[in-house]
Amino acid sequence: MPTFGLNPSQIHHFRSAGYLVIDEFFDHEEVSAMQSEVKRWLQKGLPRDVSTNPAKRQNLQLIPLHPHSPLFRALPFSPKVVATVEALLGKPVIKILDQMFYKPAHSGMGTHWHTDNAYFQLADPLGGTAMWIAIHDANRYNGGLKVVPNAFAEQFPHRRDPDSDHHIHTDIDETRAVHCDLKAGGVVFFCFGTPHATDDNQSDAGRAGIGLHFVNGEKLASPFKERWQQVQLSKPGSTQGLAEYGGVIDYRTELNKVLANAGG
Repeated sequence: MPTFGLNPSQIHHFRSAGYLVIDEFFDHEEVSAMQSEVKRWLQKGLPRDVSTNPAKRQNLQLIPLHPHSPLFRALPFSPKVVATVEALLGKPVIKILDQMFYKPAHSGMGTHWHTDNAYFQLADPLGGTAMWIAIHDANRYNGGLKVVPNAFAEQFPHRRDPDSDHHIHTDIDETRAVHCDLKAGGVVFFCFGTPHATDDNQSDAGRAGIGLHFVNGEKLASPFKERWQQVQLSKPGSTQGLAEYGGVIDYRTELNKVLANAGG
C-alpha cells in the first residue's frame, strides 16, 4: 500500500474553504473489499430505513459500523487515513463515529442540508472532520455529496427534519453549493461546520457512502466525551485498538481477509 501525504495547498484549502476532495484515495482492492462488506450488510438486512415515508423513498443507514465489520473497525487505523486526518486537524486524532448511508436505485432519498456541528457542538468547527467515502461512483444524478464552501464559521439554525425519524436540517441557498462528484474510492473531507447534503438517487443502481468522523483530542469537552466513541489514532496515545477493542488491529490484515473471502 503506497504512502500518502497532503501538500500545503490541500491543507490550506481544507482550513479556508472547509472541505477537501481527494480522488482515488482508496485503490481498487480497497474499494472491492468495501463494496463486498456493504453487500453483505444489505443481504443480512442490517441497515435501517430512517425515512418517515418508506413506501415512497428510502434512506438506509447502519450506525455504527465497527461491531459489524473488522475491516471498517480497522479502516481508521490505516496509516494514510491517520496521516491525512492529522495533517488536517493536528494531533492527537480520535475517531468518534462510523456510519453507512445507502440509497436504493430510483427510490433512494437524499439527506437534507445540515452541519455535523449541529450534532457534535465543538467550540471550534475546524476541530473535527468527516471523511465521506464513495463506495460506488457518486454524482449529482445518484445522490452524491454536495457542500457549501467557505461557510464553516457561519451559524445555521437547525430544526427537526420531517422526512427522517431522527435527523435535523437547515436552509441553504442552493446557488452556494458545490457538487463533489467522485469515482468509487474517492473521498471528501469536510469540517464539522461545513453545510452538506445529498440528493435523491435517480439512477438504476444503488449507491453507498461511508462516513467516518474524527476530532482533534484537544478540542474535546466533557459532555462530548461522554456521548461519542473514543478511538485513539495518534501516537503515542494510540494502542492500535488494544484499549478500545481488546486486541491490536492491522488494517492490511483485515483487508486481505475480506478480499480472500470474496475471492473464495
